[in-house]
Amino acid sequence: MPHKITLTGSATGPLREYDRYVAFDMREKGSPSAPKGLKKSTFISYTVFVAKKAFNKTGLTKKSIMHEKILIQGEPTLDIPIDECPGEVGVICFQITVLPNKNDKEKNQSEGKKEPKQEDSASSEAPQKMESKKQEEEQAPASQPVAKEDKKTEAVQLEVKETPVQGKKAAPQKKLIPNQPKGTQDVLSFNDIIVPEEFLKTRPNPEKTQKVIDFVKRTGRLDEPITIEKDSKVLKDGYRRYIVAKTVKMDKVPVVYEYQNR
Repeated sequence: MPHKITLTGSATGPLREYDRYVAFDMREKGSPSAPKGLKKSTFISYTVFVAKKAFNKTGLTKKSIMHEKILIQGEPTLDIPIDECPGEVGVICFQITVLPNKNDKEKNQSEGKKEPKQEDSASSEAPQKMESKKQEEEQAPASQPVAKEDKKTEAVQLEVKETPVQGKKAAPQKKLIPNQPKGTQDVLSFNDIIVPEEFLKTRPNPEKTQKVIDFVKRTGRLDEPITIEKDSKVLKDGYRRYIVAKTVKMDKVPVVYEYQNR
């Protein structure tokens, strides 16, 4: 199976057009996804080959590709003539994604500094924790309603005994999965998810992908969980959110399980 390569950065040379594809050069320093045998401490030059249809969908031009930060996913190739591949490694691109500019990040950071600290902390906490804090603040000054609180806790325990199934489902969502989208069953490490080949050959709509990226910047979480198989951890649905999680470098992502048919 060919080695997969992931590159991030901007083009270091002009865009070259051919009949069915375009090519441009990139450079990375010590990429962990570089082929075996190449030093990680030195710069490695790559020549990327992208189909014209896939490149045109990105909206990039000969000028903008030199300034925009892009993400390339593909595999090395030895079938390209040397005169068309000046880089040390030739890469056939399966997917090309335009990443957010630094200016956008600086604007978001400046806006975040202007907002009060209380609002920042509130946005990073789960709604359930906010409700519990409000209850504690309202009940803290009063010393007499302690008996009422005991009655409330007893009533809650009775409800849990009468409906054990609902109690089991609600408990992990409050304690183990804070600040996650509705329907989340678990939080899984990003590196544990296995992406099928058919997903890697597709490219999500850039506008919809950017909307999800903006949502993550505002809330600190994805808008929906990613669907994976329970046992194999193979991605079944939500490839766009997978790309967004990789773009913003999320360590863990919310998932919902799809069980294999036996």
